[in-house]
Amino acid sequence: LPGATALIPALAVSGLPCERFVFEGFLPVKKGRMTRLEALREENRTMVFYESPHKLLKTLGQFEELFGSDRKASAAREISKLHEEIVRGTLSEIKAHFEAKAPKGEFVLVVAGA
Repeated sequence: LPGATALIPALAVSGLPCERFVFEGFLPVKKGRMTRLEALREENRTMVFYESPHKLLKTLGQFEELFGSDRKASAAREISKLHEEIVRGTLSEIKAHFEAKAPKGEFVLVVAGA
């Protein structure tokens, strides 16, 4: 279930509401990134993002700053493969997990709505 289809399995295993969601894909690298996140601050639907391993901690930090460190979320990688990993909790818990364990692979981040 790789690539573009990874969002649906990640959403399903996130433990977050999945009857209504918004798929954001990869956020802009620089210009417009914070503007896009600001626009999502009050989004009520569950949000789904793609992120690379080298930007994961920065993105989780920005999510904490804008959405709040207690916002529920999940991070999934390698779904249905040998090294599958799904981390669920608050944004601060997920960030702490990947500060202790270096992120590898492409991630699907699922964040609860406001």
